[in-house]
Amino acid sequence: MRIDVLTLFPEMFSPLDSSLMGKARQKGLFELYCHNVRDYSADKHKKCDDAPFGGGAGMVMMPQPIHDCIMTVDPLHEAKRIYLSPRGKVFNQQMAKQLSQESRLLFLCGHYEGVDQRVLDMDVDEEISIGDYVLSGGELAAMVVADCVLRYVPQVLGNSQSTEEESFSSGLLEYPQYTRPQNFLGMQVPEVLVSGNHKSIDDWRREQSLKITARNRPDLLEEK
Repeated sequence: MRIDVLTLFPEMFSPLDSSLMGKARQKGLFELYCHNVRDYSADKHKKCDDAPFGGGAGMVMMPQPIHDCIMTVDPLHEAKRIYLSPRGKVFNQQMAKQLSQESRLLFLCGHYEGVDQRVLDMDVDEEISIGDYVLSGGELAAMVVADCVLRYVPQVLGNSQSTEEESFSSGLLEYPQYTRPQNFLGMQVPEVLVSGNHKSIDDWRREQSLKITARNRPDLLEEK
């Protein structure tokens, strides 16, 4: 998979060079290219924002630098183009699975009070939000979506079962996890997990997932 990010702050994406994603990138399991929108500004001062028509607080990102950047990076529209926006569809695990089937993604990161609507109408396929709150820019949202999507790319996690058993994959929150030592400060690992009875373990995990979901996210049970 190839991911292109259009941003005013490409230096923010260094976390994707760390941990699992960093290792996966080094192995060539995905490509990440960050493009500074400011480099495409026709303004001699590389200005990328201006006051909104109709008045209002803040500034709006201008269409020209964004459009020119997109046309240079993805001239044949080979990428699924996504704008990270609070007004977009709320991102979830199912969307991550769907996006992982794409061979190429392009993320547009807005800033200030947003992006001129005309460039969204011309050049963007979909708007995605990571939640009902507002960030100072789309960079953190783009990293969240990229990290989640890349977990479904073959070999990134090493064990494909990891994505099948974690929270939201089954519509429920994940069950509790334990590791060594079996006794930690007097607290024991549940006996069923060391019983060797896989059917009992599966039943226990399912029961725990239901309890945790009912307590923390009852809305997920209502959707089922």
